[in-house]
Amino acid sequence: MDQDTHVPTIKDVAKKANVSAATVSRVLHNLSGFSDRTKRKVLQVAEELGYRPNAIARGLVNKRTQTIGVLFPNVSGGFSTDILHGMEEAAHENGFSIIVCNTARDGERTMKYLQVLREKQVDGIIFASQVIKDDYVTELAAMRVPVVLVNTLASKDSIPYVKVDDQQAAYQATTYLIQNGHREIAMIAGTLGDRLTGLPRLKGYRQALEDHGIPFSESRVAYGDFQLEGGRSAMEKLLSEAPPFTALFAASDEMAIGAMGVAFEGGIKIPRDLSIIGYDDLIVSRMIYPPLTTIHQPLALMGRSALEMLIALIGGKQEVSNRIVQHRLVERGTVRPLARD
Repeated sequence: MDQDTHVPTIKDVAKKANVSAATVSRVLHNLSGFSDRTKRKVLQVAEELGYRPNAIARGLVNKRTQTIGVLFPNVSGGFSTDILHGMEEAAHENGFSIIVCNTARDGERTMKYLQVLREKQVDGIIFASQVIKDDYVTELAAMRVPVVLVNTLASKDSIPYVKVDDQQAAYQATTYLIQNGHREIAMIAGTLGDRLTGLPRLKGYRQALEDHGIPFSESRVAYGDFQLEGGRSAMEKLLSEAPPFTALFAASDEMAIGAMGVAFEGGIKIPRDLSIIGYDDLIVSRMIYPPLTTIHQPLALMGRSALEMLIALIGGKQEVSNRIVQHRLVERGTVRPLARD
């Protein structure tokens, strides 16, 4: 027996609701020019018929696809997950969909994904946590869509961004350790040469030491990649090569947790033998034992803010203001005050 394969159209809704197709379109696009009674009737009929607006046809009218491309260098990490959660909530509230692209370490797949997003005719793009190279800027200019950055900066171009003040946050983390009586403080920094977040956090650590009369020692700094395994490798290097230290500042929670694992395996008790402070305040930082003292970045808020900024630009706003969001220090169980002993 043949099945009815007819897909309901806007004309079907108009006919059954006894209104014009133009009225149905205005109701579905939440425009004005109809009564509440008409709106209820149209929505009821659309639901009964199973009518779904065609995104492609809608795009032919308003030149939009209601899609946004988001590029992360590591989608699987807790940091990216939290930012993406904020983006997805804001996108859903505003009728947009997100295409997430994992550009891999060092952004090696970025150009490929930019070309894919161009073919998909996305309405805008968000870059998260990666260096904005010149060839990316050239490709973006050819796409002619607005761009917003989150947790990164563009050194040459005035692309709007959302981020925390990394140098100030790292300064606060290091100062907290000093205020707890620590003077021999090591650091697991981000990727060597990373100007976006790695270098500012290293600068904050160094400035805090110098402001408190503590000499900076390059030998007490090891470099990771913001990931857990990078933290493990850096901690192994510090324990084998660095002068003794009573406290450690890690430039990401994942690296801090990796360092804690190495410490425990070596019989180092935290915080009895070593105090550790992280950076990010990922959910897992509350779940480990002892729970990690860290710098809180409002990651979901950062994602939401970036998405809302982009939607404003897509909607015709000429420019939006950069946003520095507030960090805060969260005291938990991995820092021991030396002065109390």
